[in-house]
Amino acid sequence: MNSADDGAARARLALEPESVGRGLATLVLTVVELLRQLMERQALRRLDEGGLSDEQIERLGSTLMALEENMIGVCRQFGLTLADLDMDLGPLGPLLGPAHPEFPRGG
Repeated sequence: MNSADDGAARARLALEPESVGRGLATLVLTVVELLRQLMERQALRRLDEGGLSDEQIERLGSTLMALEENMIGVCRQFGLTLADLDMDLGPLGPLLGPAHPEFPRGG
């Protein structure tokens, strides 16, 4: 490498601790939100199949609502929105699906 390449490499590696922390928080929250949405979809499938008691349905609904509220709260603590967590998968569309009314995308 010549000195110009060395300087460019150092510039790319000069990361601010705050941006690294925010990037890590974004990555972790993206994975958590994806898992939360997958759990919600699975729960809806089970509900549609009709194999749950009224008590199980009530518990499932309460748990999913609490998870969503907690996720929104954690996002707010980090100054993030669901738009910050989402990834464009090209022709497959967005990773996280439709926007939540609390965190509209595209703005």
